[in-house]
Amino acid sequence: MSHTMTLASDVLAQGLSTGGFRQWILENIIPLLLIIVALLLLWLGGGKGDNAGVAKRLIGVLVALAIVGLAVSGAGEGIGKWLAGLFQQG
Repeated sequence: MSHTMTLASDVLAQGLSTGGFRQWILENIIPLLLIIVALLLLWLGGGKGDNAGVAKRLIGVLVALAIVGLAVSGAGEGIGKWLAGLFQQG
Protein backbone atom coordinates (compact mmCIF):
# COMPACT_ATOMS: atom_id res chain seq x y z
CA MET A 1 0.00 0.00 0.00
CA SER A 2 2.80 2.43 0.83
CA HIS A 3 4.42 1.72 -2.55
CA THR A 4 1.27 2.96 -4.30
CA MET A 5 1.20 6.07 -2.12
CA THR A 6 4.85 6.73 -2.95
CA LEU A 7 4.15 6.45 -6.69
CA ALA A 8 1.15 8.78 -6.41
CA SER A 9 3.13 11.34 -4.43
CA ASP A 10 5.98 11.15 -6.98
CA VAL A 11 3.55 11.86 -9.82
CA LEU A 12 2.05 14.81 -7.94
CA ALA A 13 5.50 16.14 -7.05
CA GLN A 14 6.50 16.17 -10.72
CA GLY A 15 3.44 18.20 -11.61
CA LEU A 16 0.64 17.44 -13.99
CA SER A 17 0.70 18.79 -17.51
CA THR A 18 -1.74 18.77 -20.41
CA GLY A 19 0.93 19.47 -23.02
CA GLY A 20 0.94 15.92 -24.35
CA PHE A 21 -2.85 15.80 -24.58
CA ARG A 22 -2.96 19.17 -26.36
CA GLN A 23 -0.34 17.98 -28.86
CA TRP A 24 -2.31 14.77 -29.46
CA ILE A 25 -5.46 16.80 -30.18
CA LEU A 26 -3.58 19.07 -32.59
CA GLU A 27 -2.07 16.12 -34.43
CA ASN A 28 -5.16 13.89 -34.57
CA ILE A 29 -8.49 15.58 -33.86
CA ILE A 30 -7.96 18.81 -35.83
CA PRO A 31 -7.08 17.05 -39.12
CA LEU A 32 -10.03 14.70 -38.59
CA LEU A 33 -12.37 17.67 -38.10
CA LEU A 34 -11.02 19.32 -41.24
CA ILE A 35 -11.61 16.13 -43.25
CA ILE A 36 -15.16 15.90 -41.90
CA VAL A 37 -15.84 19.54 -42.81
CA ALA A 38 -14.46 19.00 -46.31
CA LEU A 39 -16.60 15.89 -46.81
CA LEU A 40 -19.70 17.70 -45.58
CA LEU A 41 -18.95 20.56 -47.94
CA LEU A 42 -18.67 18.14 -50.86
CA TRP A 43 -21.76 16.18 -49.84
CA LEU A 44 -23.96 19.16 -49.05
CA GLY A 45 -22.38 21.52 -51.56
CA GLY A 46 -24.08 20.15 -54.63
CA GLY A 47 -27.28 22.14 -54.36
CA LYS A 48 -28.47 21.49 -57.93
CA GLY A 49 -28.66 25.14 -58.88
CA ASP A 50 -29.46 26.43 -55.40
CA ASN A 51 -26.70 29.02 -55.25
CA ALA A 52 -27.99 30.66 -52.09
CA GLY A 53 -27.97 27.34 -50.22
CA VAL A 54 -24.44 26.56 -51.38
CA ALA A 55 -23.28 30.02 -50.32
CA LYS A 56 -24.83 29.60 -46.86
CA ARG A 57 -23.06 26.26 -46.38
CA LEU A 58 -19.77 27.64 -47.62
CA ILE A 59 -19.94 30.61 -45.24
CA GLY A 60 -20.79 28.25 -42.37
CA VAL A 61 -17.78 26.09 -43.20
CA LEU A 62 -15.49 29.13 -43.39
CA VAL A 63 -16.72 30.39 -40.01
CA ALA A 64 -16.16 26.94 -38.49
CA LEU A 65 -12.63 26.80 -39.90
CA ALA A 66 -11.89 30.30 -38.59
CA ILE A 67 -13.00 29.27 -35.09
CA VAL A 68 -10.81 26.15 -35.23
CA GLY A 69 -7.91 28.29 -36.42
CA LEU A 70 -8.35 30.73 -33.54
CA ALA A 71 -8.51 27.88 -31.05
CA VAL A 72 -5.38 26.22 -32.39
CA SER A 73 -3.27 29.36 -32.82
CA GLY A 74 -3.97 30.78 -29.36
CA ALA A 75 -4.62 34.23 -30.82
CA GLY A 76 -8.02 34.48 -29.15
CA GLU A 77 -6.71 36.44 -26.18
CA GLY A 78 -5.11 39.11 -28.36
CA ILE A 79 -8.22 39.44 -30.50
CA GLY A 80 -10.38 39.71 -27.37
CA LYS A 81 -8.19 42.51 -26.01
CA TRP A 82 -8.35 44.30 -29.35
CA LEU A 83 -12.15 44.05 -29.44
CA ALA A 84 -12.40 45.26 -25.84
CA GLY A 85 -10.17 48.21 -26.76
CA LEU A 86 -12.67 49.25 -29.42
CA PHE A 87 -15.32 49.82 -26.76
CA GLN A 88 -13.17 51.58 -24.14
CA GLN A 89 -13.81 55.23 -23.57
CA GLY A 90 -11.03 57.68 -23.47
